[in-house]
Amino acid sequence: MYPIDLLPSPIHLVNDAFWLLRSFQATRRASPEVQPSPNDFDVNIRTDTGFLPASPLPMLQGPYDGVLKLGETLFGAPEEVLAAGESWRQRIRSMPILPTNILMGDSMLLRRAHQVLAFLVHFYVHSIPSDSATGSIVVPRSLVAPLMAVSEALEIAPVLTYSDTVLWNWELIDPELPATFENMRFGRILFGGSDAERNFYHGSARTELVGVEILHIIHEYHNLPNVTDLSSVRKINRLLERLAACIEDISSSIQAMREEVDPLAFYWEARPWWNGSGSGPDAPVWIYEGVGDTSKLDLSGPSAGQSSVMHAIDLFLDIDHKLQQRRYPAPSRENKRADHGFMARMRRYMPGKHRKYLEWIAKSPRPLRSVAQDTPVIREHYNAAVAALRKLRDLHIRVACLYVVTMSHTRPPPSCPVAAVLRRMEREAARQGPATGTGGNELSVLLKAGRDATTRAVLRAN
Repeated sequence: MYPIDLLPSPIHLVNDAFWLLRSFQATRRASPEVQPSPNDFDVNIRTDTGFLPASPLPMLQGPYDGVLKLGETLFGAPEEVLAAGESWRQRIRSMPILPTNILMGDSMLLRRAHQVLAFLVHFYVHSIPSDSATGSIVVPRSLVAPLMAVSEALEIAPVLTYSDTVLWNWELIDPELPATFENMRFGRILFGGSDAERNFYHGSARTELVGVEILHIIHEYHNLPNVTDLSSVRKINRLLERLAACIEDISSSIQAMREEVDPLAFYWEARPWWNGSGSGPDAPVWIYEGVGDTSKLDLSGPSAGQSSVMHAIDLFLDIDHKLQQRRYPAPSRENKRADHGFMARMRRYMPGKHRKYLEWIAKSPRPLRSVAQDTPVIREHYNAAVAALRKLRDLHIRVACLYVVTMSHTRPPPSCPVAAVLRRMEREAARQGPATGTGGNELSVLLKAGRDATTRAVLRAN
């Protein structure tokens, strides 16, 4: 290659010169309309906790004391609960329906109630012996009624979610110190108490907190006075450089989990508890007692696909998961058979305010990709951020292959205290074919489709 080959082509020089002339001629537009604050959406950038609450969830009091005692038994010694499982479930069924009016108006108490009730629902279902868990499982009204009420208030799915297991599942190590990652203890509620489960929550929360910087970047971008003059363009390029670096930090956080979470223990001792209704072809369907048509509810269970930080990155960069826009290269046959509605569906498992925040990003009057498309000097920085996101998704595919696809061909540890539950999971895994996510999707197809959708976001010169 000759040095001259590295220079832009004449048409690119003309385009760049035209844009430069236009930017000099452009006058500064007035500042945009007042933008909503992230705090309006329960996104805490002032405290740098992002989608995590600014402080730990409080304990429930009053009539919920009894539920907490059942929860303490469950979360402290699962093998004892399983040994006397039916008597424990009978106590759940005989509980009175708890009032929820005392929680309304306090979002922190509502979150805590959702978390406790959702954990109990999953334990109730997954503690049922395999011989009794065929076809369908009825979840008792004593859990369903209050869970439905608090879920409606929070605008979140009435099932265990990523928010319950990660975003809300922590306490302060030293209550006198601020809420920083170093001062947080994750896994306040655990199913089996294994290191794999606790460390998975810990690593997932670390990724969320690394992503707080991305929320600052999005906020700064939307508060620029305009996106056309040289000063703003330089600012956008700096923001994109920070964004690419943050995405690389998230990749490093995910990579670190390989050292912290044992794949075999993760797959057999932690992951089964998260499965929701109909999580495989032969998995039991859950029926919520007292609810007219449970099939209309979102009951898949928690998934990393419910991480609001990852959705915020995708929407900010305009990653087209639904294949609604014509981009290069064309989707492969495998891409086309993927679940294109997966990401949109996962947002229904987020708290309503977080979902509204993502909707606000998606409806931006100054979409970043369009600005980069129209501004050649931004394009390279935008593409660098997209490239970092593609590398993250490549890493995610490898991690998922190790923790789910490969482990689906193994057998549960014989000493596991929830062996009866795991035997049922093993039989279901053998029948359902390719490894699936907690939502029942074919995992490799889904993740590759996300990676390829990211690749298609790369901007090419006109």
